[in-house]
Amino acid sequence: MSDAPDGAARERAAEQSYVDELYALLDDARERAALALDQVQRGPTTGTFAARTERDAFAALHLERLRTLRAVEERLVFGRLDLRGGDRRYVGRIGLHDDLGVQLLVDWRAPAAEPFYRATAAHPDGVVRRRHLATHARHVVGVEDEVLDLAEFERSDHGEAVTGDGALMLALDAHRTGRMRDIVATIQTEQDRIIRSPLSGVLVVEGGPGTGKTAVALHRAAYLLYAHRERIAKSGVLLVGPGRAFLRYVEQVLPALGETGVLLRSADRLYPGVDATGVESAQAAAVKGDARMAAVVAAAVRARQRVPSGPRALDVDGTRLMLRPDDVRGARERARRSHRPHNEARVGFVKDVLGRLVSRLARQLGLELDADARSELLQTLRESADVRREVNLCWMPVTPQRLLSELFASPDALDRVAVSLTAAERALLVRPRDAAWTPADVPLLDEAAELLGEDDAADRVAAAHAARERAAERDYAQESLQLSGAASMVTADQLLERYEAAGDRLTVAERAADDRTWTFGHVVVDEAQELSPMMWRLLMRRCPARSMTVVGDLAQTSVLGGAGSWAAMLDPFVEGRWRREVLTVNYRTPRQVMELASRVLAAAGIDPGTTESAREGRSEPETSHVEPGDVAAVVAAVGRELDLAGAGTVALLLPSSQTWAGVEDAVRVAYPDEVGSESDPLDARLSVLPVREAKGLEFDAVVLVEPADVVAASPRGVNDLYVALTRPTQRLAVLHSRDLPAGF
Repeated sequence: MSDAPDGAARERAAEQSYVDELYALLDDARERAALALDQVQRGPTTGTFAARTERDAFAALHLERLRTLRAVEERLVFGRLDLRGGDRRYVGRIGLHDDLGVQLLVDWRAPAAEPFYRATAAHPDGVVRRRHLATHARHVVGVEDEVLDLAEFERSDHGEAVTGDGALMLALDAHRTGRMRDIVATIQTEQDRIIRSPLSGVLVVEGGPGTGKTAVALHRAAYLLYAHRERIAKSGVLLVGPGRAFLRYVEQVLPALGETGVLLRSADRLYPGVDATGVESAQAAAVKGDARMAAVVAAAVRARQRVPSGPRALDVDGTRLMLRPDDVRGARERARRSHRPHNEARVGFVKDVLGRLVSRLARQLGLELDADARSELLQTLRESADVRREVNLCWMPVTPQRLLSELFASPDALDRVAVSLTAAERALLVRPRDAAWTPADVPLLDEAAELLGEDDAADRVAAAHAARERAAERDYAQESLQLSGAASMVTADQLLERYEAAGDRLTVAERAADDRTWTFGHVVVDEAQELSPMMWRLLMRRCPARSMTVVGDLAQTSVLGGAGSWAAMLDPFVEGRWRREVLTVNYRTPRQVMELASRVLAAAGIDPGTTESAREGRSEPETSHVEPGDVAAVVAAVGRELDLAGAGTVALLLPSSQTWAGVEDAVRVAYPDEVGSESDPLDARLSVLPVREAKGLEFDAVVLVEPADVVAASPRGVNDLYVALTRPTQRLAVLHSRDLPAGF
């Protein structure tokens, strides 16, 4: 074997020829998709409802295909397998065929690509050589070989083998850009096994910082959509991340893998129409996340179904009528036995109460209660202001927002319905009625929505509107059939049923985003250890099939209501239906930094696990003592790390401490061309973030300010510090005015 420069150049040139052919196929496929889309959009139709709908369906198909083809421009092909018998197989982001149907590029998710990730020298799986191709802007810039079957390689004519620095290590040493890149070219064997794990059940993927948990979760989502498209593509995949900055960090990965049907949401945005940006204490959030809150919300709903303390006199068009507690109690029990949500069961409750009142009214008026009289008297009852007021007071339609805002604003109401909570816990929930919604409110709103259902009045208005629209569409369809002469072959109703499902051309993710009741084919949860029991109830409703990929690290649990064990978290929902895989290699954090972080965690009595760093760092973590509030020292440290990072990224991680309140503004003034915007802090070389928002992110260098304040900020501050310490891929600088926590 040889790695001589001329040999490597020859191999790169040969691969460039093949890569050019693949990009030519990609360009041709794009042109065909764009032409087909243009023809569909511009082409004439017969003007019928069916023709327009068919055109929209084809337009959506071509547009989705075009989006996929455009998303795979970068690193279209990244690998080659030389197999026993002389066959070659190129592996890339998508599959490509020539005009004769010969496959020239294998999709990385296809079974034929598995040996690229799993073959080893001990078990070559028919692979003689595995070649890694590094490309940039359609140019081959590097080639590296792994010979897995040396005897076969030397016996056959496989040309030269090119050695290098290792595709994985080159990827690990590459500068970070503020956006996560996919790892499709460097997926390791243990990662590949997890990515291709069966769809059914709940898969827990555990691993320390930098083990690739997030990357594995994203690639698994793309793989499942490829391998089980018929089962889950129509309902889609939901990916839940720890925060909005994190979702911005990872949002480009799935499109680059050829998938656009995944809805990305942070936990605080899982209730459509509510932007949960409010802030509350960690203790209050923990109470709201406790499983006991399900009973509290249920009791709050039942408390809206009231029985008056005594008879109520009603004026019905001049007739005095009595509404008795037994009338309401009987109607309430019958409505509850229907097991329908509150707002939907109200319809039956109102009918029952009015039915009792109409009989009483007929007797008082001396009328025989035939069908005509019943209808007239019911209308009279509905027009009575007294009847409407008293019936509504007994069973008022209510929204989830109103239910919770009024409950939390009333200590007396909390005392009545939250009997499972202590007095101190109930006190934590009290707040003004107009307080902003917090992330911990989201699962409570969802719980309430399940128990309340839709307001029946709103349903009736929507149903009437839908009926009018359908009648208009039916008239149009009937007219089109008459004009086309097809009325004898199909009815207008049949035509509507056939094509109305195709009328909505939003993507699955777009339709699911605003539909609280949408159920997904699979749910992926990153940083799962942070979710409360109430949030897990929400997620289980989103996925009745209980098909999930749950990713996390118990050592990084930073919230009071988070997970202490996977069993405690999942057994209430999927006991016996979840399995656990562990990632053991830290690909992000250099050994020296990881050892420091592990010592800090262990000093606090928390087991850091046994993750092994894949590489040695070039420098030791640095700690520097500064004066309290010395903004200039922080600004200087950031400047030094920017110089050392070159083209790489730097993060300034700050505690929630007033001592350092002016640092962010000073850094923005000092480095205006380097720092990211406040709305998107990851869009530049320098990111300024509070420690709590750094989870899941990575940077070339990190400047961490005042670790002691991070620890003191919350009951699980040591876990937050552990997260902050493990964000850098190259360098870590720690500035402190107070004593460093144990472990340093």
